[in-house]
Amino acid sequence: MAKAIAKKLGYRYIDSGAMYRAITLFVQQHDITLQELQAMSEEQLETMMNHIHISFHVNPETGLSEIYLNEINVERKIRDLKVSDWVSPVSALPAIRHRMVALQQSYGKLKGIVMDGRDIGTMVFPHAELKIFMTARTDIRAKRRFDELNQKGFMVTMDEVLKNIEDRDYTDTHRAESPLRQAEDAIVLDNSDLTEEEQLAFAMELIVSRK
Repeated sequence: MAKAIAKKLGYRYIDSGAMYRAITLFVQQHDITLQELQAMSEEQLETMMNHIHISFHVNPETGLSEIYLNEINVERKIRDLKVSDWVSPVSALPAIRHRMVALQQSYGKLKGIVMDGRDIGTMVFPHAELKIFMTARTDIRAKRRFDELNQKGFMVTMDEVLKNIEDRDYTDTHRAESPLRQAEDAIVLDNSDLTEEEQLAFAMELIVSRK
């Protein structure tokens, strides 16, 4: 929905989760284990982060932003279930999170941006003009994710996807650094039984009312 809103308004779309996935991919590509990563000092993590450059470029065919890691398009690679399994513990590390939050905030300085992520309304942009807290039943989310991964050619089972979602939710809501939670001024949208068109209409009505 965030992509659809950005496209309709002519705004930039930033997927903050993709940024943490790109870092996770970098870690995996360099054969760093989670244990090794978590044992690193803040100085070592900062040094690692200095070798990571993340950017977004619009795909001219789709009109949507795609993520690049050190100038290589990794939009597909970061959706792998192995990356999904690691992204929550990687993103929970303060040195990594602080660097990404600063980068995300720099994207929003000129406004005209739609950003999605698990701490955007609480930590990254606490004074955003509009916050929508999207949720859905876990079984619905798992089915959507399963369909998305299979359409992209990733061979996974429903049980694997469901476990990944449940594990990520638990880790992200219980982490000390920027936990997943609903901002007090966010408007809740349970889209379990809504079509994409109905979700977009709901969001656009809110946007129009704020102008």
